[in-house]
Amino acid sequence: MKITVSINLGGYSFNIDEDAYSELKRYLKNLELHFAGEESSSEILSDIEARMAELFRGKLTTYKQVITIEDVHQVISVMGTPEDISANESTSNREKFASPGYHRMYRDPDHRIIGGVCAGIAAYWDIEVWIVRLIFFCLAMMGVGILIYLILYIVLPEAKTTAQKIEMKGEPVNIHNIKESVKKEFENVRKNMNL
Repeated sequence: MKITVSINLGGYSFNIDEDAYSELKRYLKNLELHFAGEESSSEILSDIEARMAELFRGKLTTYKQVITIEDVHQVISVMGTPEDISANESTSNREKFASPGYHRMYRDPDHRIIGGVCAGIAAYWDIEVWIVRLIFFCLAMMGVGILIYLILYIVLPEAKTTAQKIEMKGEPVNIHNIKESVKKEFENVRKNMNL
């Protein structure tokens, strides 16, 4: 028999074993200490928690309703540790962060002109967005481009979270990529406010 604790992580409620809770709490405290000097530390931590909540939700089924220590260790191995992104990281860590992640097509709200379909396709295939827009323009001139665009607009979800924006590019969703993405967004907001 084990004691379980109810927690709120990334806006979701989870039942978690007491030993798993201790490990998760220690991991999140280490992340908090690691990102304490960052300007956007609260945004980075909330995006990391949201991604961890997504991973934990994937581990729950109708027969398994409690997060275990093994689940916590698996999620930590996917996300990475603060030591993985330290300033003196080794070549093997850089290769780890360069490995491809889950790749999914979304509409890109950050680079959209109309609905973000072309920008999302360009991010997914890693090509210039103007090429995709030119293809859709040519298809529109033939009469089928608008219909295809509307179907894709309905079918493709919009990349709303940081994790979805990272997945759209095919990069692994770990603490390193979340940190870089949030810092880039933070810089864009700062640049736009200075204009």
